[in-house]
Amino acid sequence: MFVENFIRRPVLTIVCSIIILLVGAVSIPTLAVEQYPDVSPVQVVDSANYIGASAEVVEDTVTTVLERQINGIKGMRYISSTSSDDGSSSITVTFEQGYDLDIAAVDVLNRVSIAEAQLPQAVQRTGVNVFKQSSSVVVGMSIFSEEEGVYDDNFVSNYADLYVVDSIKRIEGVSDMQPFGERRYAMRLWLDPTLLASREVTAQDVVAALQTQNIQIGAGRIGQPPTNDGQRYQLTIRAAGRLQDVTQFEEIVLKTGENGTLVKLKDVGRAELGAENYDTFARYRGQGAIGYRVLQTPGSNALAAATAVKARMKELAEDFPPGLSYAIPYDPTLFVEESSKEVVSTLIQAILLVVLVLFLFLQNWRATIVPAVVIPVALVGTFAFIKVFDFSINSLTLFGLTLATGMVVDDAIVVVEDIGGKVQEQ
Repeated sequence: MFVENFIRRPVLTIVCSIIILLVGAVSIPTLAVEQYPDVSPVQVVDSANYIGASAEVVEDTVTTVLERQINGIKGMRYISSTSSDDGSSSITVTFEQGYDLDIAAVDVLNRVSIAEAQLPQAVQRTGVNVFKQSSSVVVGMSIFSEEEGVYDDNFVSNYADLYVVDSIKRIEGVSDMQPFGERRYAMRLWLDPTLLASREVTAQDVVAALQTQNIQIGAGRIGQPPTNDGQRYQLTIRAAGRLQDVTQFEEIVLKTGENGTLVKLKDVGRAELGAENYDTFARYRGQGAIGYRVLQTPGSNALAAATAVKARMKELAEDFPPGLSYAIPYDPTLFVEESSKEVVSTLIQAILLVVLVLFLFLQNWRATIVPAVVIPVALVGTFAFIKVFDFSINSLTLFGLTLATGMVVDDAIVVVEDIGGKVQEQ
């Protein structure tokens, strides 16, 4: 009876077909497009840094404390952690497939907030970072000096950190940027153990002096009410508490002798403006570079995000200093674009072949038109159901078609990381 209604009422059939086409066509631009479908479990990562601590100390004082508090959280499948000799702690909490990622991040953040009071003071000052992890890469890019020696890695890294990273992170579909070979400016203090012992000063004394003498404070105001009736002006006091250059750091007073002599940092070591971290370095075409892996927001359109990143980098490059350039040696969206073209081409060929076979068997164009019209209606209408069930479209499995395409990457970023004395190349 249900089918007979559409046979006897052609107008109803046409209206329903048009509605299916419209709903399917409207759903297409809103679907997620990426190289692989999002079938991995939901993951939330929290990281902390205990500067100067060994892997064993980090495990006992940071990682274990956070794990005990996070363990048993709602929706969690399992938890894994890593404690490194560089003082870093990383805990990955994996949730059930389909669990709301935002709720998972909030739940982990609440548990971490409870455990923060039990962490060492040094870790509390730097804080524990909680973020939603995504393994899908939009693009891999590098920023480098066109001529070796014009700009060092420190300058390139800090320029990118100030003028590039924040701008890229604001793009819709970009969740984060992971740096390789990052060289953020930092003041490094080098101490001579022999000189320290001769002046009866320890490294902890240097740290304490640095914390007390390199601090920004609110010095208050002069003439702030209540005052005398004759007070006419109110002045804000600006105290230069933060040390700015190498000379100021070398003048830090570490100890005062009995006869009034001062032991300064320059007497037991030296200060140097360098990089915060030297654990990793990156190379592009054999020369120093700063690499970035741009990560995709789960459920977003990879093609749209990659296009926006390339357009934004083109705009930012116009303001680069002379001799500074960028490149995108790794672009997985090229595979998606080529696969999408192959899918469309294959669908068109399949439709033409179906129509041709129908005509050969029916020997009547009028009888062939009816099933031929049904094909695009069914295909376009499928996108509406994909949207309803929140599936992601990827070029490998669309409509059950498996395609093989090749992508050649001419250049690549080589990242070498020193972990526990072993060098790993990615």
